[in-house]
Amino acid sequence: MVRFGFVFSMIATLSVSTSAFAQSLSVQTAVDENFLALETAVAEAGVTPIASIDHSRLAKAEGVKMPASRVLIFSDLEINTPILEENVRAGLDLPFRVLSFDQDGRPQIAYTDSQFLKARHGLTDASSLRAFQSKMLEVLNNLDATPAPTNGLFADYGVIELRSQLSVPKAVERLRKAVMEQDDTVWFGGVDFAAEASHLGVELPDAVLLLFGGPAPGGVAMAGFPVIGLDAFCQKLLVYANEEGGSVVIFNDIAALAELHYGSSAEPHHGLNKRLTETFRSAIE
Repeated sequence: MVRFGFVFSMIATLSVSTSAFAQSLSVQTAVDENFLALETAVAEAGVTPIASIDHSRLAKAEGVKMPASRVLIFSDLEINTPILEENVRAGLDLPFRVLSFDQDGRPQIAYTDSQFLKARHGLTDASSLRAFQSKMLEVLNNLDATPAPTNGLFADYGVIELRSQLSVPKAVERLRKAVMEQDDTVWFGGVDFAAEASHLGVELPDAVLLLFGGPAPGGVAMAGFPVIGLDAFCQKLLVYANEEGGSVVIFNDIAALAELHYGSSAEPHHGLNKRLTETFRSAIE
């Protein structure tokens, strides 16, 4: 009788495990399908793909388990430029980004909208904000998507800032070198906003966005907080010319963004903030 009970228990455990695995696969499939729909919409909208990052599969390759999550970053220089003319720091939240992810077993889509840009960067140009929102909604194409929260958001919320006497090109060179010397980091690309604006005959201060991330530490930080993949992974590092000379480097406070989305943060978020700050500061001193 004991043996029968043991076998029954094993069968029940296997059944639960199989069910959970099937559900996980089902959610992953939905996340992938939503992401493919976004990629198709981006192509049809005539905007430029910048980076496509599969957080969970990259993390899995490094032995870290996290919910399904994929972020798509894409750009339109005609929409970016007027926003950057008003406030170059808005480049930290440009270009467009949309996240397809699993939150507690439910496939969801999150995106950064014009209200987020307006609140975080003090933007007032209604025309440029309207153009941003219109293009984003065109790409979302009736998908069930939720904008990033703005309740509690204020100017420069969650922005960490460093200053350097280095020019923007020199700071970018050193920062990229420092980032790629980290053996757990992947480079995803960058955007030279000033160079883009010049194609429209607009002169912006030197401003370059760097995109990179660590699949293993990022996966740990996102494990219970997957939606921060919208803002913090990949990590976005904006380097722009300081009017007083040298350059300004700004990047996202991972803990602050976790608190914005979830009302709390965790030790890995604070640990990554410390690591990134030390790495960047050493590079530009």
